Amino acid sequence: MSVDGKIADEQRSPARFGSAHDKAHLERQIALADAALFGAGTLRAYGTTLRVSHPTLLQQRAQQGKPSQPVQIVCSRLAQFNTGYPFFRQPIPRWLITTAAGADRWQGHTGFDRVLEATDPDDTIDWKSAFQQLRAMNLKTVVVCGGGTLVATLLGLDLIDELWLTVCPLLLGGSHAPTPVDGTGFLPNLAPRLKLLEAWVQEDEVFLHYRLQPSTACNDKRIELP
Repeated sequence: MSVDGKIADEQRSPARFGSAHDKAHLERQIALADAALFGAGTLRAYGTTLRVSHPTLLQQRAQQGKPSQPVQIVCSRLAQFNTGYPFFRQPIPRWLITTAAGADRWQGHTGFDRVLEATDPDDTIDWKSAFQQLRAMNLKTVVVCGGGTLVATLLGLDLIDELWLTVCPLLLGGSHAPTPVDGTGFLPNLAPRLKLLEAWVQEDEVFLHYRLQPSTACNDKRIELP
């Protein structure tokens, strides 16, 4: 994010302001995971996803008995995507988490290797059911790569354990520019609390690693995804 807490500009342009150090850091986190999860807006912004490509990271995954690439999971309530995105041609396992309506849209389509349907009574994604399905398929470590609406949803349901933030040396501004946690926000007495585990500086960027503190006060509010 920028120093003023934005993950993109007001036009929601793809955020490419992180350094090579930041990109390498992100790749390391993805390489440690069984799956990477991101929202429809993130897919539309970039049209692609970050694959594990560093030889050392690929070797580490092989030594751990893991496939070369973690599962890349898009989540969307309606699952309306342009199949011309490069994402659909990348050599990666592609999954979709969606509602019954989204699952119907992709029935018989080869764009995703697996479609997981998890619908709550409001016809939005039932995240607790979705995560239970992921765990049943032995996907135990999931990296959430954004965007802010998805992160807010999962925080509100107490489904995030740790948080990594890279503070980049620029100011984006903009009252409508997205932040790492969007949605309706949290009141102070309901806000998720963090414990700082690590912090370091590399050139002009600050890398922060937090653990979410368990809380019975977390919102159970579901924020609708596009």
